[in-house]
Amino acid sequence: MEILPQVGMWDLVRQATIVVQLVMLLLVGMSLASWSIIFYKILILRRAKQQALVDFKRFQSAPDLGSAVQILARGADSPLYPLAYQAVAELKRLEGATMPSVQKSKIAMDNLRRVLRQNVSSSMRKLASSLSFLATCASSAPFIGLFGTVWGIMHSFFAIGQMGSASLATVAPGLSEALLATAIGLAVAIPASVAYNFFRGMLGSIEVELINFAGAFLNRVQRELPWVSGQVEPPEENGLPEHQI
Repeated sequence: MEILPQVGMWDLVRQATIVVQLVMLLLVGMSLASWSIIFYKILILRRAKQQALVDFKRFQSAPDLGSAVQILARGADSPLYPLAYQAVAELKRLEGATMPSVQKSKIAMDNLRRVLRQNVSSSMRKLASSLSFLATCASSAPFIGLFGTVWGIMHSFFAIGQMGSASLATVAPGLSEALLATAIGLAVAIPASVAYNFFRGMLGSIEVELINFAGAFLNRVQRELPWVSGQVEPPEENGLPEHQI
């Protein structure tokens, strides 16, 4: 208690052993990277969720499927447009395929479902990128800090052996750097863990919006493109905007 008030945080770091200093440097680097990812993900995921809600309403209120896809194309960051784009592209490929019309109608809906499912997964994978780093920080930072703690305690015992005394002045420097390493490890792990769980929740709500959109897109295709359901033969032109695909 006589030493700590005389020693600042920087002094503790400066007086620590090189191993503990490296541990602290690693933890600080992980912390900076974690906070960068946290702020970036807050912006990206919040914007994706809001854009998905707005675009879904616009898609539902559009007079026809072609207009709905064009409306989605106007939003550069729309998370729904890639799904619509790939689904329309699949419809175009089916129209141009050299197979009987009956067969086209039979496989059309299944193909669209697969395309939409694949693109929902692809969009979610992109939105979830870098979250694995937060999970790694949350799980590994306490152990990295613990390694620094163990090393600092070993340093204290080494000092006791050298000085031949177990006084507070002898062991305090080693214990201080040990506890500091633990504190930094927890300071890295706790925000990363909280942010990871928070972002998983946000991703879950975005995925629900994408799945709802995929269902609405299929419903609209069945209503507006009867050949997909086998009611009529595929037309030469399905009315979808050519420039969109």
